[in-house]
This record gives sequence, structure tokens and C-alpha cells, in this order.
Amino acid sequence: MSGVEILNGARVWLCDADGPRLSTGRDATDIIGDAYGSDVVAIALPAARLSDDFFDLSTRLAGEFVQKFVNYGVALVIVGDISAHVAASTALRDFVYESNRGRHLWFAGSLEALAERL
Repeated sequence: MSGVEILNGARVWLCDADGPRLSTGRDATDIIGDAYGSDVVAIALPAARLSDDFFDLSTRLAGEFVQKFVNYGVALVIVGDISAHVAASTALRDFVYESNRGRHLWFAGSLEALAERL
């Protein structure tokens, strides 16, 4: 079940690993709405919940999805193994690298890795 967890002293909304695959900007807005009012610094979303289109940057879904989080002022953390997607796309590899240098979107292999970053 989705809800707030404290990771390394920071409040994070953890999205449930079970649930529908997310494939639209509206899905991003729904997740933000679920977490609204919980005073979290980030929303952690399992990578397995994202449609493959998210990882194909030519679809622009990743940009649309992430922009919703930026607009609402909450960081998005994609949690899980995305190595197969990264291996298949130099553009995605660069996107992940640059995102992890910023504050709006991070990719973390596990919740433990996220906790260390916080």
C-alpha cells in the first residue's frame, strides 16, 4: 500500500509496487494527488510500474511525466533496476546520468540507495 515512509530522516511517499502500469501525464498527476498534503520531499515510484514508453525518450512521456512533478514541486525517484533500458539507449543513459545530478528526478537501484542519497 502506498504511503509515507521515513528514509534517513526524510519523508518519502512510497508508491505501491502493485498497481497499473503508468503511461500518461495524467498518471503522474494522479500519483501527485495521492501524496498531496503528506509533506514529502520525494515520491518513490517502482520502475516496474512505468510503461516501456517512459524509457523510450522519443515518446516524450518521460519529459511530460517529470514536468508534472517539477510543476508541483516534489522530486520523483524511479526505484529499481533499469539496466536493460539503459543498455539499449545511449540517450537514456545520458538522461539518467544528468537527472541524478539534479534535484527533480533521480534513479535509484533500491530504497537503500535512495536512503543513502537522502
